[in-house]
Amino acid sequence: MTNQDKVSKIITMHEKGYSSRQISEILYGRPTAKSSVNDILKRVRQSQYSQGPKILFYDVESAPILGSVWKLWDNNVGLNQIERDWHLLSYSAKWLHSDDVMYEDQSGVEDLEDDRDLLQGIWNLLDECDIAVGHNSKKFDSKKLNARFILNGMQPPSHYRQIDTLEIAKRHFAFTSNKLEYLTDNLCGNYKKKKHSKFPGFELWKECMAGNPEAWKEMEIYNKMDVLSLEELYHILAPWSNQIPNYNTYTLGNTCQCGSSNVVKNGFHYTNLGVYNRYKCEDCGKQTRGRTNLLSKEQRSHFTVNI
Repeated sequence: MTNQDKVSKIITMHEKGYSSRQISEILYGRPTAKSSVNDILKRVRQSQYSQGPKILFYDVESAPILGSVWKLWDNNVGLNQIERDWHLLSYSAKWLHSDDVMYEDQSGVEDLEDDRDLLQGIWNLLDECDIAVGHNSKKFDSKKLNARFILNGMQPPSHYRQIDTLEIAKRHFAFTSNKLEYLTDNLCGNYKKKKHSKFPGFELWKECMAGNPEAWKEMEIYNKMDVLSLEELYHILAPWSNQIPNYNTYTLGNTCQCGSSNVVKNGFHYTNLGVYNRYKCEDCGKQTRGRTNLLSKEQRSHFTVNI
């Protein structure tokens, strides 16, 4: 049997409901070949996977509000104390299943406060995406961008759904910190949030606004690493969340939120009034349930409920 014939046989057996262990026993004569079968199935799924939601990972950096204050602690700043309002400094973004990390900033522009070209770039990406993923993006990035859009006379981008990894972290875990730096340091193996090196803390923003080219180079690295570490963090946290949009509505099939179709039946899910098939993704571990109640109306008619 050639390799191509073996791959075809594995695909056929998998579609008929054989587990990876069963396939490995039949084709290889040993259950320990399960990992080889899974590797082949994963490569096939990746080559065939072309549908699904357009998912955008993004992060924006904004300039601070500059104003005059009388003291360092417990300030209330009036509108007439503001000398320069905030605006967008840079953004970075990345499509799921793409290796390209996009980045634009205000370096080299004549008027630093005129961020219309920068806004148009991120507006186009949000207008194209189905789902936008960020960290604290619902309270910060998304609202900040909407404010700049409307202040510049722009229409809202096409509706997109939002996934906020900060919300997932707060809802399902009790981490010491929910900051992106802490989470990526402790959970991510490939990418971690970049720490400022040459320009620590506020110095990076200050030097960028002063037109320092070295600061802008560091801002680009910093912004891109935020997006790369965000994407890795999302894949780690997503299987724990029950608020991720249903990807099946985009793929018209039983597809996991990680993009895998390697979803197998995994027992039953019980509610107070029903029993449903339970499924588990063998790639990321995400659990889901079917929509059909396995109990008949006659069976349910004899149930009692709490009062």
